[in-house]
Parts: sequence; structure tokens; C-alpha cells
Amino acid sequence: MTRRSYRRTQRRLRPRYGTRTTPVVLVDDGYGSTDLAMLGRVLYRYRSELAPFLLGGITGLAGLFLHARHQGWWPGLTSATILGTAGVLFLARRWLPRGVERAYAAIVLSAIGAWLTLATAYGPGAGPLAKVLGLGTIVAGIPWWWHRRRRARVQVERTLEAWPEITEQVGLAGSRVMSALVDAWGWRARVALRRGQTVTDALNRLPALESGLGTRPGALRIEADPNRADHVLLRVLNRDPHAEPLPWPGSTAQTITQPADLGIYEDAGPVRVSLLRRHGLIGGVAGSGKSGVLNVVLAVLTGCRDVVLWGIDLKGGMELQPWAGCLDRLATTPREAAELLADAVRVLDARAADLTARGQRVWDPTPDRPALVIVIDEYAELDDEAAGYADSLARRGRAPAVTLLAATQRPTQDAMGNGAVRSQMDIRLCLRVRERRDVDLVLGQGMLVVGWHAHTLDAPGKFLLSAPGLDVPHRARAYLMTDAAVSKTAARHAPTRPRLDPLSAQSLRSGLNGSQGHADVIDAEVVDEHPADAAQALWSALLAAPNSGLSLPDLIAATGLSRSWVYERLREHADAGRVYQVTRGRWRAHNVQ
Repeated sequence: MTRRSYRRTQRRLRPRYGTRTTPVVLVDDGYGSTDLAMLGRVLYRYRSELAPFLLGGITGLAGLFLHARHQGWWPGLTSATILGTAGVLFLARRWLPRGVERAYAAIVLSAIGAWLTLATAYGPGAGPLAKVLGLGTIVAGIPWWWHRRRRARVQVERTLEAWPEITEQVGLAGSRVMSALVDAWGWRARVALRRGQTVTDALNRLPALESGLGTRPGALRIEADPNRADHVLLRVLNRDPHAEPLPWPGSTAQTITQPADLGIYEDAGPVRVSLLRRHGLIGGVAGSGKSGVLNVVLAVLTGCRDVVLWGIDLKGGMELQPWAGCLDRLATTPREAAELLADAVRVLDARAADLTARGQRVWDPTPDRPALVIVIDEYAELDDEAAGYADSLARRGRAPAVTLLAATQRPTQDAMGNGAVRSQMDIRLCLRVRERRDVDLVLGQGMLVVGWHAHTLDAPGKFLLSAPGLDVPHRARAYLMTDAAVSKTAARHAPTRPRLDPLSAQSLRSGLNGSQGHADVIDAEVVDEHPADAAQALWSALLAAPNSGLSLPDLIAATGLSRSWVYERLREHADAGRVYQVTRGRWRAHNVQ
């Protein structure tokens, strides 16, 4: 084509198609299909909210059709309405487990059936039927619109529709939701990640995902799927199930062989952990709830008739003193703590020798041969001598049922000593910590990276629990025991506390060597020196006690005998109904006027 012919062709086409920069409209839909498509998307998006109006419209059209074609069907409709209403009330428990939901469905069904029966017989426009249908649609729609679970389900559906866009923005492109379920607190889903991604990638993007989903900070939980490395379990908590303290409901455990119930998980499941032959570590900053957790543990253990409790409280007895009536021994100074732990090592050695002689491997606790649990508050305050004894107990104490339960604010290597104590702790309970690195100090190396985020706990008593069989970071909150509940529980359990078995008691007597620091140990030779005079002195002191009662040190001073002897006599008097505990650790006789 020559240059001249090309120019003639361009002049001929230009009036028809315009210049190169002029947009060409291939299809001009004067009806505005884009607007109709947008309207359709809006109607589909809000289909749940519009459901009552859709049902009302279908009911009206059905009434119009039935009146025109099958006017004689109204008796059958009456019977169907009655049967359907009864079926919803009594046979729909599988689909509608809540009674109020079944009642609502039955009312709506009976109203629709009654309206259709009248509309079939007389016509939809007869009398006030049309107005009743419109007003009834609105009235019946109010509970539907207000229903929390429906709204939560709709929110989840819309979130899932936007999931590809959200994950593209937060760095998890290619992931997809495989299943989702709405529960009482929010919703949960199983998410398939893109090939090559793991739960660590999802955890690293947790704050971004919270922003993408529009939740409150700390509302998301992500954990590994135990069946697939490229799947994760996602949980969204629209409401915090631990926003309010959980009152202690009372212990159901009667033996240390039964799991201790410490609190409630976020899914409303109980936190149960076995304390038998397991050392435990409780860590958290001041004000995180360590004392509350210790109270719950002691409330459980003091109710067990096959465990003897010793306590070490290096705050001068401030934390464990309310339980003094249930503790066989209580040390409040570093010197007393070292002596108590030394005695525990003697008990361990005696039991280990007995097991060897019997050809047995473990000490099975019974009321006659109880386990020994030593509760230590502020473990970091122990001196080197006490830490050495604790190290021996941690390494060798499981089989003879001599175990440690330690609480500390920051279990660093310096605080826990250079021994095996921290590494031997099977049970790790981590409350709120100040720094991210403290998570690994309490729970173990590498736990922060795999999702144990104890630094994000935001209320006293909230914790993460790591123990054999509990290797997933589920948040929990411990039960709250008020001072009144502690006093009541300690008073109820004190009279029924067991004594050390004869073998263990003999090992302590053989190790006394005249040491004053062991005065609390049951020593028959010392106790029986003047038993009648001591018993009379104790009873006289209880009779003369003021309204506030006498403390245990007062009674020990009045009798001149050991703490254990005084405890035993108080138990006997309490069982006979002669004395009672006025307040924590203070006693008086019943017949005092």
C-alpha cells in the first residue's frame, strides 16, 4: 500500500471509528445492567437480614395460589400446622438444641400455617389478613434480627467471602478456609496454608491478621493442626470468656491420683492436671495471680487424704499462713527452709530404700502411706544449702512420691540455681510475664516461637499450662478463692489431714540429733514425756481463749510441745465437736461463754 492510499483509507475510517484515543463503546445497555448487578449483590449480601420479608412474600403468594386453585385444602393445612408445630417442639432438638429457638420456630410455623389456612379458605385480601401478614412479618422478624448467633454466623460468612483479599494483604496469600464453626464466644476455622508455609508463618502474622479481620487486639488464637503441617486452627474470640473472675466451685478430687481442677479454658473446658509424682513450677510477675493459683492448688491438695503438705514461705509466712492448719510443717526463714528440705531428703532416702527392699518401683499414695508435696513460695529466696537439697529432691523425688511445687517471679538460671530443679519441672504454669524472653524461662526454650505468648496475658489469674499431654498453648484462667473461701476451706480440711507414715516419721527421728530446728517433727519420745499435763494445759488454754481464739504459736507455748502434737490434739477435739476454728489458725473451745 502506497503512502497516498494509506492516507485515503484513514480519512475514510476516521468519521466512522474516531481517532485512536477516542474510547469505543461496543455495547450500550440503556437499562443499566451494572446497577442491576450491584442490586443483586446487595440483596445477596444481606440475604440473612431480608429473610423475614422473603418468607412473608412467599407466604402471601402461597395463600393467593391456594385460594385460587385449592380452596378446599384448608382442613389439611390445619392438621399439617398442628403436626409441624409439635414436631418442631419435640423432634427438632438435633437442629435447634436451645429451647427458646425451638419455641420461636414453633410460633412462626403455627402463625404461617394459621394465616395460610384462613387465606386458602377466604382469600389473602379478605378482612385484615393482608395487614396481619405485613405486621406479623415485622414482629416475627425482630427476634430473628436480634439473634446473636445469627448475626455472628452472618459476620463469619462475610469474613470468609473476603478471606482471599485479607490474606493477600497480611502476607498469607494462597491460604483458604476449609471449615468454620460459630460458637458461644466467636468462631473457629481450619485453614489450609499455601505449600511451604507453616504455623510459624501464621503466628508471625498474627497482629496483621487481627487488623485484617477487624478484631480487637488479642482476639485471635492460632495453633498447629496435629494432622497436617500445612494446616492451622484459627479461633476468633469476639468476647473474652475470661473477662470476669471465676469463683472457685469447690474441689472434686479426694485423692492425689485424681487430676486437680485449676480453672477454665477459653472454650469452657476445665483445666485438669495430675500432680502425682510431678514437680511443678509457677511463674509470673508480681500481681499476675501466683498467690491465687497457689490457693487453688492447696485447696485441692488439702482435700486429699493421701498427701502430706509441707510449706516454705519466705515472705514471713504471709502467703501460706492461712493454710497453716493444713500444713504438717511451715518454714518461714531460710534456715528453717533448709532444715525442712533436708528432712524431705531423709524421707526420700528412706522411701527409696523401702521400695528397693520390696522390689517396687514407685510409691503408691494411700492414707496410711501418703505422698509428700512441698510447696515453696518465692523459690529464688532459698540459700545455697536449701537449693542443694531441692536439687536432690527434683532429681530423685518422683518415684518415692516426694515432689516440689515452686512459685517464683522470674525463674532465671541464677534464681533457680545451677542444679536440675528447673529442668525437672514437668508442670509449667506461666502467668503474665513482663518480657517476651521470660516466656522461655518459665515454659522452656523455644516455647515463645511456637505460640506460647504469655506476655500478652492481660488479667490476674490468666495463664498458659504446659504439662505431659498438654502441649498446645490454650489460654486459661484460674479459679478465684476469696479470703473467706480460703478460711472456710482450710478450717474444713484441717481436721482430716493425714500424718506421715511410720517409715518416713522414723527417718526424721533418726536425723534429729537434738536440733531445735526440727521441733515440729512428730517425735514420740519427746511428745510422750508429759502427755497428760500437756493435754490438760492445751484444754485449759482453749477454755480460757478469748472470742478471737488462740493462735497455734500460743497453744504451742502453752503446752511446750511440738506443732505436730498440737495439731493432732486439735484434730481430735474438732472431730469430737469440742473446739472449732474461729478464723485462720485461731482456735477456741465450744463451751466458752
